[in-house]
Amino acid sequence: MSFVELSIPDPGLAARVKFTSTIDLWDFAVRQANEACLVLDVDFIVVAASPGCAGLLNVAPAEAVGRRLVDVIRLLDFNTTSGRLPESEVEKIPPLAAISTGMLARGLLRIPGPDNVPAMADAVSVPLRDPGGVAGSLTFFALVGR
Repeated sequence: MSFVELSIPDPGLAARVKFTSTIDLWDFAVRQANEACLVLDVDFIVVAASPGCAGLLNVAPAEAVGRRLVDVIRLLDFNTTSGRLPESEVEKIPPLAAISTGMLARGLLRIPGPDNVPAMADAVSVPLRDPGGVAGSLTFFALVGR
């Protein structure tokens, strides 16, 4: 079974901040986390990216926020030519699947690694819910063997 952990340097800080939604709460937590994780809204826009995303996904968190995930991460196909993942497959990646299905999603993504050599990242995504339904997703990433 998988184990994911979110480390927040100052957990007491959360008690001093007022949150208006589930997305706000996770936005706050992810922006301070050391682990590679991000939050998407229901339109697949990156709301928050952790400092750990910078090395793993080759993008500064500040550059990722406000952009569609598929414009932030270059998703590669699993074939030997490493071309871009076809649009018909993109909607199946865990961060997007968690939003569209409202269920936990997990899978491997092939991405340009930190040194632009194709790498695989394990992605574990959970839907984030507000009283009105699914509000977004939280995804943790970990590099796996190259």
